[in-house]
Amino acid sequence: MANPETRVMPGRGPEAAPAPITVILNAAAGARDKAAIGRRLAALFRDHGVAAEIHLIERGAEAAGWARRAVAAGTGVVVAGGGDGTVSSVAAVLAGTSVPLGVLPLGTFNYFARNLGIPLDLEDAVHTLVHGRVISVNLGELNGRLFVNTSSLGLHSRILTEAERYKARLGRRRWVAVVSGIRTVLQPHPLFSIRLGVGATVTAYRTPLVFVGNNRLQAAQFDQRAGTCLDAGQLSLYVMHPVGRWGLLRLVLKALFRRAADSPGLDLLCLQEGWIETPRRILSVSLDGEVVPMRSPLHYRVRPAALRVIVPAGEAGAVPPE
Repeated sequence: MANPETRVMPGRGPEAAPAPITVILNAAAGARDKAAIGRRLAALFRDHGVAAEIHLIERGAEAAGWARRAVAAGTGVVVAGGGDGTVSSVAAVLAGTSVPLGVLPLGTFNYFARNLGIPLDLEDAVHTLVHGRVISVNLGELNGRLFVNTSSLGLHSRILTEAERYKARLGRRRWVAVVSGIRTVLQPHPLFSIRLGVGATVTAYRTPLVFVGNNRLQAAQFDQRAGTCLDAGQLSLYVMHPVGRWGLLRLVLKALFRRAADSPGLDLLCLQEGWIETPRRILSVSLDGEVVPMRSPLHYRVRPAALRVIVPAGEAGAVPPE
């Protein structure tokens, strides 16, 4: 494309006609200087001869609004620049549309990008956006809200809530998540009662944790059997047995340090659609790391091939190293 125009714009309102690629860059994600990354992105897109409009936003909550405006304006690609929360917000807008999602993995863990083999290096990620191919991926849905990676309730939601408190004081670094996770697990943790319905089967549990996975890489940190469900186009749902705090600590440490292992303390169900009912009417549930209030019963289902994503043009399935 001759004379490509690349603009780095603050996220305060659309100020120009949309370009073929719209980049939503979350300044709050990760620990890097997003203004400097924005300038570098502008140069990288120019080098590829591609017109891109880069919007620097200050809060992840703004991402969905910018994605909706981009789709309405007819942009060709919407790129989420940030962590999994930013990716999830943009993906929920693009689901069911013909507009593909591009990813610049700039967060702490980047599970979505790593699971699809999207490079973590900025220059390689831009190359993928320009020269990659588009595939369709499944999404999970909970009570009408979409998620790309995981949903959970119980202990995992408490770990995420505490991690956000630590990160607000100490920064969004991996070691902060590890320390806060260990501290939370060593505190007393309540069990809660659930009734889990899958088809005509209803099972009662007392558990500290329910974890629903749509991402092989992240779900496998809890249990290596995750691929059994995901390969069949289903969600992997784990229910934890009541265990002592040291058993919990071992499992959480394996997850935090990415050491996948089969766990005898977890029941696994493959889920196309199902529901979870609890005595409590309102529950704190995590969706891709964001803890939100949800009304019981919780209705989970798969949205098959709901999202189009740009991935590297070569072989699929490789997870880039860190």
